[in-house]
Amino acid sequence: MKKRKIIRIISRICFIIYMLVLVYFLLLSDGFGRMEGYSSYRYNLIPFQEIIRFIKYHAYIDFFSVVINLLGNVLAFMPFGALIRWVVDRKIKWFQATGYTFLFSLCVELLQLVAKVGVFDVDDLILNTLGGLIGFWIYYLLLLINRRSEQNEGKCI
Repeated sequence: MKKRKIIRIISRICFIIYMLVLVYFLLLSDGFGRMEGYSSYRYNLIPFQEIIRFIKYHAYIDFFSVVINLLGNVLAFMPFGALIRWVVDRKIKWFQATGYTFLFSLCVELLQLVAKVGVFDVDDLILNTLGGLIGFWIYYLLLLINRRSEQNEGKCI
């Protein structure tokens, strides 16, 4: 029981650090043009429009932009899906983790829109939510593997 409590505390600390870093890069980072801002609201409400554009024109767009916009959104939210179980409830289901990821991503996108430091993009919501779901399933599979190995160790003794 003590081991679980330590893991829970460490996971929560990791989650807080992760959230701070993510918010910094999504709202404040100079490297992604966040400090200049826009003079008007910028948004994309058409699902898959930007995803298709990046896939279709990847040869004409610099590689870094394609990777950041497609894989970056997925990878950035994978830790959220994995760590949310320790923050909310360890018995959380996949659809709940997906909902939490979607809501957090929606908050970030709305902040970018209102603060005019980014583009509200429905494709980002899709990719971020997918990343959270993948993170949840990777964590879940690793948890199952760990439990099976612990059970097998007990049988070998």
